[in-house]
Amino acid sequence: MAISSVLLTGANGSLAIPAVHHLLSTHPDITAILTVRNPSASSDPNTQRLQATIAPFKDRVSLRALDLANLPAVHDFARSLASEIASGTVPPLASIICNAFYWNLTGPPELTSDGYEKTFQINHLAHAALILRLLTSCVSNARILLFSSDAHYPGKNSLEKYPPSLPDVEETGEGQVNIDSLVHPRDIKANDDPLGHGFHRYAVSKLAIIAWMYALNRRLHAAAGDEGDSSDHRLKGGVTAIAVNPGNLSDSRALRVNTPTSIKIMSRGGCGRVGSWGDYSHAEGYFTLRKKDESSPESKDEKKQELLWRKTLEWTGIGAEDTVLAL
Repeated sequence: MAISSVLLTGANGSLAIPAVHHLLSTHPDITAILTVRNPSASSDPNTQRLQATIAPFKDRVSLRALDLANLPAVHDFARSLASEIASGTVPPLASIICNAFYWNLTGPPELTSDGYEKTFQINHLAHAALILRLLTSCVSNARILLFSSDAHYPGKNSLEKYPPSLPDVEETGEGQVNIDSLVHPRDIKANDDPLGHGFHRYAVSKLAIIAWMYALNRRLHAAAGDEGDSSDHRLKGGVTAIAVNPGNLSDSRALRVNTPTSIKIMSRGGCGRVGSWGDYSHAEGYFTLRKKDESSPESKDEKKQELLWRKTLEWTGIGAEDTVLAL
């Protein structure tokens, strides 16, 4: 009988499908809540593969639609799942795995229906909203797993042309950059270096994930108290977040979609395999594969972390009534 559940976004991804199979095969006490943009897409071979993978475990799997490019849908999904968990219909969450991601290396910035830059919203904002709304649905010592990349660290990825950085001021003026540019990018024409700017948007989103993770952990510790016991009866103790650089996956479909032909060819022989997802019990912070690692200096800038935290709440529409954490 399942006693806890795991929520995983982007469940039909190249890394997610084998992870789902491993999870269900080795943990009979776990229910998997898997999200994809369209779970009934009969023309999508990735979703078909996922459906075949989970078929033997259908009693412990819930495949659900979730469009991370639509923030109202994200809020509705989180509210509905939290209600199911509260009623006992679904076991509480042992982990939230934020696996889904997006990039576009072949065209200009794209906006979601919410009016935000698509890469930043899918990679960071939508997952942040999910996490903040679902914290009270987690068991003690639950783990929040975010995916980052070495691309967040200037100079570490060969595709980098423009080093990633987070604005540190809100006001505009000469020589200053408004932090709202993260969600409202300047107009870049399709022929204005789409690979360089597209990868920069991706790298910045991964930098934001790590910076926000540090701010999240501070608040999780504050809510739990020094003794590890929850100071708020709605939040279980020991919940922490980690951001993992999973390495490169040469057969990832991400390298086949919105990606220049040159990178598609390079990826067939030039990328290594991703490391397996670890247990990460009681872990927090930044990891490369299964090894604790140091994230970039900028990601550790607490001033920028706190500014990003506040703006993320604003952009996602998360208020004090939506999450257990002190905002």
